[in-house]
Amino acid sequence: MAVSEQSVLDGSSGAVASSDDVVGRIVAIMARLRDPERGCEWDRVQTFATIAPYTIEEAYEVADAIARGDMADLKDELGDLLLQVVFHSRIAEEAALFDLRDVVNAISDKMERRHPHIFGDAEVGGHYLWEQVKAAERFEKAGQNGALAGVALGLPALARAEKLQKRAARVGFDWPDATGPRAKIDEELAEVEAASAAEREEEVGDLLFSVVNWARHLGVDPEAALRAANAKFEHRFAVMEAEDAQFAERSLAEKEIAWVRAKIGPLP
Repeated sequence: MAVSEQSVLDGSSGAVASSDDVVGRIVAIMARLRDPERGCEWDRVQTFATIAPYTIEEAYEVADAIARGDMADLKDELGDLLLQVVFHSRIAEEAALFDLRDVVNAISDKMERRHPHIFGDAEVGGHYLWEQVKAAERFEKAGQNGALAGVALGLPALARAEKLQKRAARVGFDWPDATGPRAKIDEELAEVEAASAAEREEEVGDLLFSVVNWARHLGVDPEAALRAANAKFEHRFAVMEAEDAQFAERSLAEKEIAWVRAKIGPLP
């Protein structure tokens, strides 16, 4: 993006007025951090691969701020996520692949293309049209036109399982109601219990996939449900530790009593 790096370095960046220059400020900061001679020793050695885990982490921190309703934190977390986009774009620019302007133009083109009822000649829009356009894009991009094509491998496993199941359901490969996936859980659980040590991981995977399917039929987001369960466990465990400085040394029976007390909550 066309912005003067010097404006950042000499402190004049506070005078920027246009939205393009506001984004340009962080682009220039990243360029300085990546400078081979004057940059930060950590930032300048990073690659797409080393930064990718941070990108995923920042996306989850955005979701966490939203779930907590903390708008001040959301502002900060969105900035952290934007930094990841700028970081990846800078690495790509150094390799003469693309830059941030290319990234912005690409998503702008995509949004217009996927909303032909808004930006084009289509008379009717909606989710079905969106999926039709996406399917055409997948085929044009990689010759993929199967129902499961294009489901990102980088998604968390629970979220990816749900997305695969939804894709299969669109072509009629699905249980008619929640009874089928619920029965499948019992079947898979029995197979886990009967499995050898070598087979156990595969069978547990099948069991988890079945639980995701049941959750989907119940209208529950399995990824969100597990995040909430994690948060509940953390809270209750912290209560037990806060109430007993010697918690780690207690017997299992004593810890179970403390756990029940933490579940019930403080007495009135």
